[in-house]
Amino acid sequence: MASKSISVGVGIPMIVVGALMAWLLAPFQSEMQNTIEFVGSLIGILGVVFFISGLFYTKEPVMH
Repeated sequence: MASKSISVGVGIPMIVVGALMAWLLAPFQSEMQNTIEFVGSLIGILGVVFFISGLFYTKEPVMH
């Protein structure tokens, strides 16, 4: 049972915001371009981690 609120509510927006920062905002900032690319990439990677963790999250323990 996946948690849609974690995957869709947190993971996907973080991926989108990170990609927009790294690809669209960074080229316009000449002084801090490397820092903005790094922060955008970090946000995107954390969004992927949240998305995947939301797929495996269950409220009840799995009993085998």
